[in-house]
Amino acid sequence: MTAAAPSLVQEFRHGLAAPICLTWELTYACNLSCVHCLSSSGRRDPRELSTQECKRVIDELERMQVFYVNIGGGEPTVRADFWELLDYATAHHVGVKFSTNGVKITPEIAARLAASDYVDVQISLDGATAEVNDAVRGPGSYATALRAMQHLADAGFAGFKISVVMTRHNVDQLDAFRAIADRFGAQLRITRLRPSGRGADVWDELHPTAAQQRQLYDWLVARGESVLTGDSFFHLAGFGEGLPGLNMCGAGRVVCLIDPVGDVYACPFAIHDAFLAGNVRAPGGFARVWRSSELFTSLRTEQSGGACASCSAYDACQGGCMAAKFFTGLPLDGPDPECVRGFGEQALAASAGEVPRPSGDHSHRGRRPVPVRIGPRPAAGARPAAGARPAAGARPAAGAPDGAGTAGRAGTAGRAGVPDRACYQSPLAGFRPDLPPVPR
Repeated sequence: MTAAAPSLVQEFRHGLAAPICLTWELTYACNLSCVHCLSSSGRRDPRELSTQECKRVIDELERMQVFYVNIGGGEPTVRADFWELLDYATAHHVGVKFSTNGVKITPEIAARLAASDYVDVQISLDGATAEVNDAVRGPGSYATALRAMQHLADAGFAGFKISVVMTRHNVDQLDAFRAIADRFGAQLRITRLRPSGRGADVWDELHPTAAQQRQLYDWLVARGESVLTGDSFFHLAGFGEGLPGLNMCGAGRVVCLIDPVGDVYACPFAIHDAFLAGNVRAPGGFARVWRSSELFTSLRTEQSGGACASCSAYDACQGGCMAAKFFTGLPLDGPDPECVRGFGEQALAASAGEVPRPSGDHSHRGRRPVPVRIGPRPAAGARPAAGARPAAGARPAAGAPDGAGTAGRAGTAGRAGVPDRACYQSPLAGFRPDLPPVPR
C-alpha cells in the first residue's frame, strides 16, 4: 500500500526554494492617508531603493523563477520610475500585479496596461458607497477608484481586480461589491483587516464583529466561487468547511515582503523588527535572505499548536493569523483574536500590558488617526459601550495617567514644523489629474 501524497499545506509548511509570490512595497509615498494602512504610508523614505537596485532585485527574482510580484506601497504609481520598473519586470519574465488607488490610471495608461499580458491591476475600494469608502480612505477616493475602473473597462482590460478590506461597515455591502465588479468586468478580491500599521489604531473599531464573521463565511460559501481571498480567511475554517485559498499562514514559507528600503519581512502584515529577516542590499541579496535567514529557517520548522492544539478546529484554521495575534498582544501559539470559537475574545479580555507597535510611521506630518464613523455622530458626552477595549496599542503604561500610552510612538504624527520637501507633505504636489464626472 503506497503512502498518501502530502498535501500542499504540508509541503508549504517547510518552505519553498523561492516564494510563490512576494509583496514589494516600492515606496511609502501616497496621496491618501487610509486609516487602516498596513505600512503607515504617506511620506517617501529618502533611503528607498534606487531604480538600479530595484532592477537588481528583479534580476534575482527572475533567476529564482518567482512567478509574479505583488507591488504596492504607499501608492506605487507615484514613483517616477514605476512604469520603467514594470516594463523591466515583465521583460524579465516576472509578472506584476500592482495595487493602486487609481489616481494615475488615465485613459492612456489604461490602454497601455490592457495591452500587456503580464500585468494585472488591483484597484482598492473599501466601500460600495462613497460614504463608507471615503470614511476609511479619504474624501474623493471613491470617485477616483471608480473613474480608474471605468478607464480600464473602456480600454478592454478584462478581469482586473477590485480589492476590498472587510470592515464592520462594509460586510453588508458584499453583494453591492460583487455588482460593481460585474459592472466593470472585474473580479472581486476581499482581504482581512489586520491590526498592522495604522490599522492597529482602528482595529478594535473596524474589525468585523463575531456575527459578521459568520455572515462573511456564509456569503463566501454560498456566493464566493469566483471571489479571490488569498490566505486572508483561513481562520474562518473553524466554522466547518475550509474556504478556497491557502488555508495556512505562509509567512516566510511561501510569501514575504520587501519594503521600500529593501528590508525583508516574513509577512506584509507583520512589519516589525521581530519579523525582519534581512535586507536585499546585504551580500547575497534577496536570495540569501529567503534561503538562509535565521527567521525564515525557524518559521519553516514544525510549529507548536500551543493552546490551540487541543481544539477540534485546529487542523482547519491552523491557529489563525500570526500578525493579528502579535499586534493585539496575544502569544503566537495562542488563538487568533477573531477565533470563531470565541477563544480569541477570551484571550483579549485576559491580556494586559503594552501591545507591540508596528515599526516605522510614514504618515503625513500633522496627521493623527481619527475615529471612523459611518452615519450620525454619537451624542455629546456619550460613553463607549460597556466592555469596549481601547484601540490596539493605546493601553497606558502601568501607573501612567490616562493617555500616556499614546505618547512617544515612532513617527512624526503631531510634530510641528514645515516639511523640507514638498513630497514629504504630498507626493503628488503639483499633480492635477483630469477629473471628469464619474460615469453612472
